[in-house]
Amino acid sequence: MDPLIVSLRIAPQALAHFDALRRRYFPPERNVIAAHVTLFHKLPGEEEDEIRAVLQDEAERTLEFPVTVRPPRRLGFGVAYDLESAALMRLRATLSARFARHLGPQDRQGFRPHITVQNKVSVKVAQDTLAELAATFVPLTFAAAGLDLWRYRGGPWEPAATHGFRRDPASSALLPR
Repeated sequence: MDPLIVSLRIAPQALAHFDALRRRYFPPERNVIAAHVTLFHKLPGEEEDEIRAVLQDEAERTLEFPVTVRPPRRLGFGVAYDLESAALMRLRATLSARFARHLGPQDRQGFRPHITVQNKVSVKVAQDTLAELAATFVPLTFAAAGLDLWRYRGGPWEPAATHGFRRDPASSALLPR
């Protein structure tokens, strides 16, 4: 069965912003998925029912929370924006514990949340992109809205399930959606 990927669902306004950056800076032939925050890269497809149930359970317990976008950084052959959120780190740790028996080496490594807007370019192109994005960086905070489950099909990801977080009208009204 195809492996599964878990990503954080980001508010639509922020998603549109980062997708526009990906369209501008990512090599078009390699830009086959939307901007995303990967939480888990490869979970076993044969465990999809269990994984869905865990994601649903955690989403029902979780209120939308803020995520702060940090200045861009180089990723070797690309550029990404690091993300900062204590709530995101706690959620990832909780899910990691619940998925412990399914985690491969990549998902056992330390978690450094980010959104990649460029990859698979030359070092020079990445340096130029970083300089441009750093010069125009404006701090941004967006709402984390849920968890998405995907099937990896060797290129584009196929949606498998979506689990929205609970909304707190008092706080989420302050965050871009």
